[in-house]
Amino acid sequence: MLRSLGQRPVTGSDEDPRVSELRTAVSRLRRELAALPADFPDRAIAEDELAALAAMASGGAPEVPRLRSSLLLIAGAIGSVSALAGGLRGVREAVELFGEPMQRG
Repeated sequence: MLRSLGQRPVTGSDEDPRVSELRTAVSRLRRELAALPADFPDRAIAEDELAALAAMASGGAPEVPRLRSSLLLIAGAIGSVSALAGGLRGVREAVELFGEPMQRG
């Protein structure tokens, strides 16, 4: 269990809990996207950017501007697919753990 946001887990793991949260959220959205039978024009973009986020999460401390850029591309690619809204929200929340929340307009 985490004592507070930004602190290391007390289980002895030295992994940043934000990275763990990002990895979990990305994995969930990738599974949801893979299970979606419908094809849509920007599916490949979403898949590529989710793969990029997964790679960043496995590589340690990701670059915040790159995280946000990938999130915007994913949101633009799958934003109208309501079945993926929960997974997309999870990824957005995980990205926001790395800094100030993105401006919504």
